[in-house]
Amino acid sequence: MSQTILVTGATGAVGLRVVQALCLAGCRIRVFSTHAPKEGLFPQDVKTVLGDITDKIVVRSAMEGVDGVIHLAALLHIVSPSPDLEEQYERINVGGTKNVVEAAVETGVERVVLFSTIAVYGNSGGRILTEMSPTYPVTFYAKTKRTSEQIVLKARNAAGKPLGTVLRFGAIYGSNMKGNYKRLTRALASHLFIPVGSGLNRRTLIYEKDAGRAVAQAVFHPAAAGRLFNVTDGEFHTMKEIIEAICFGLGRKPNCLSLPIEPLRTLVRWTEKSMHAVGLKPPVTREMIDKYTEDIAVDGSLFQREIGFSPQYDLKTGWEETISEMYS
Repeated sequence: MSQTILVTGATGAVGLRVVQALCLAGCRIRVFSTHAPKEGLFPQDVKTVLGDITDKIVVRSAMEGVDGVIHLAALLHIVSPSPDLEEQYERINVGGTKNVVEAAVETGVERVVLFSTIAVYGNSGGRILTEMSPTYPVTFYAKTKRTSEQIVLKARNAAGKPLGTVLRFGAIYGSNMKGNYKRLTRALASHLFIPVGSGLNRRTLIYEKDAGRAVAQAVFHPAAAGRLFNVTDGEFHTMKEIIEAICFGLGRKPNCLSLPIEPLRTLVRWTEKSMHAVGLKPPVTREMIDKYTEDIAVDGSLFQREIGFSPQYDLKTGWEETISEMYS
């Protein structure tokens, strides 16, 4: 008999790939989201439950008869969020996770898998980060994700055994992506992007379909109970290599020019002050430059060894398929 999986936040950027992977694994799927999914987004036999993750009663009801939960629902990273959003991050990310875990314990769910992020590590300081590395989250999003991790890892079922698994994903890219890599891809497609610095800073990525497969592989794996894993494509990629892969998918050559970091930061700082003074939003900020030039290399080999996960997409094939789907 196939197992029933509840996927919270399934209408988000990665939710579709998670649902597809679980369906291929033979699971029955129930999705929980605030808004109704677009018609045809999921297979017809996928059941939809509408509700707010902060509503304990609705979450508890959605979990009746469920064997496992994939918890994706969260308020995601926002560039330069206002201080008043901190309460909203706490309420949705931390409070929502508490509701999921409590309902899972009450209804006898076998496993809760939390979709987390390598952003909890903060600045790597040039080191290769592993599951044993200390965390120094900076943003509201990363801070609430770390707190949510602790809630999931402390959870125990009625028999006193670990209930949860935490998966810290590298940056997920694909045709459904949002945020920095989507902006980078569009800028490269429009020939409106010039690299900053040497491009040798390292990044940690995983293609969205591989991310979905990782979840499906971990949800009931006995070695995943009570554990935390980094999930990546198994490689460290320089920003230069990422840009080359995107450009290859776009059928164009990468720009050979690059802008020096410090003079650019000085110019952007001056532009930010000038535009803020007249109530305008600058097109480029120092935070964007810092994000682009940051070095973050996270080791995902533990998950591959202990869960047996093997990515199907490397950087070239992942971006080639991404571009194909984005512009088809």
